[in-house]
Amino acid sequence: MKEKTSRQKNILIKKFFLFMKIAVFSDNFYPELSGISDSLVEQARELSHLGHEIDFFVPRYGKKDFAISHLPYEEIHISEGITVKRLFALPFPAPTKQGRMIVPTFLRWIHLSKKHPDIIHTHLFFGAGLEALVASFFLRRPLIGTSHTPLTEFLRYGPIQAKFLQKFALRFVSWYYNRCDFVTAPSQGILDEMKKNGFYKPSRVISNPIDLDNFFPAGIDEKIQLKKKFGLDSFVILYTGRLAQEKHVDDIIRAIAILKEKIPGLCLAITGHGDAEDSLRTLTKELGIGEKVRFFGTVSTEDHSLIYRAADIFAIMSTAETQSLSMMKAMATGIPPIGTRARGLAEYIHDDENGSLVEPGDYKALADMILFLYEHPEERRRLGKGGTAFVKQFSREKIGKEWENLYTKVLDQFNQTKK
Repeated sequence: MKEKTSRQKNILIKKFFLFMKIAVFSDNFYPELSGISDSLVEQARELSHLGHEIDFFVPRYGKKDFAISHLPYEEIHISEGITVKRLFALPFPAPTKQGRMIVPTFLRWIHLSKKHPDIIHTHLFFGAGLEALVASFFLRRPLIGTSHTPLTEFLRYGPIQAKFLQKFALRFVSWYYNRCDFVTAPSQGILDEMKKNGFYKPSRVISNPIDLDNFFPAGIDEKIQLKKKFGLDSFVILYTGRLAQEKHVDDIIRAIAILKEKIPGLCLAITGHGDAEDSLRTLTKELGIGEKVRFFGTVSTEDHSLIYRAADIFAIMSTAETQSLSMMKAMATGIPPIGTRARGLAEYIHDDENGSLVEPGDYKALADMILFLYEHPEERRRLGKGGTAFVKQFSREKIGKEWENLYTKVLDQFNQTKK
């Protein structure tokens, strides 16, 4: 109780003395199914609790986009001190079928000038990112950029296959973030990739915030009841996220096919949506494991956390993760993740400490590891506890404080150079 009262006092002090106005630009936001969207909401909520004001400049989505995520067609209310300004945007190709890109007018800084922001934060380099760049220039405000995208991986599966165009795209991203005063990413690999293409600005890794209030381990009895609630068998492998080609969910399905006779009560629960769903459903039928795989689609916020607590192992074979909020939520819930030794997954999954790693595409190794953890429940519990302890450093409160400190530092340095 004393700790809570002390935190409330600190927040009140900040409101009067260290209050910051932060303008956030992104082409990806609620209701789109995305780790970026989830991270922005959690980050803003905590900064608001710390006494700061956040103004979002994000795409306007249509009724269909809300319907895809099974959400009411209404604006999200995040917290006091947070406003959401929706900007005209065009559909943009994305596996979720919800992608949007803001059409830049290069005049939105005029509206933003009335808000008198202290700092501008850009999260993507498309239309919203260009608006942020222009606003920073005309309003003479520091610009912080966050890079969320392993561009080389997405280009591999995207419509742009010409090598010279891919090279241009990589150079453009580095050029864009070189216009920022400071740059962050959820993993070091993203920053290293940008440096290979000319990026040189000050940078550091800051994790996405993890919601530990809603993601925590389940007791034995609760886990049994939750499996009944969702119609799941006794041993549950979970995947949550976009159903896209670069996520390689087919590798998980192939592993389940190998194990269907070896693990009694085995089932795979898949939540999320995307353009790969039809091909994944077809694959389950071809492999004769339709009864072993459950496609839940996009679930409600409440069911999202509950289905984690019903699971026994989390599997992710993606080669395009900057971090994976889905995987971090699994750790918070105390279920060990098995992921690929690739990009952000390899930075956050510490093999044999808080999870297990296999080589990309090696679904046989995935099957072997699932079988090992099934046969050795004590190892499953050990890795689960390791993950729960590991993610505590990335709580919403701690990451919010990191952002507050970085904003303050960049703002102070910017103001010093103006003198």
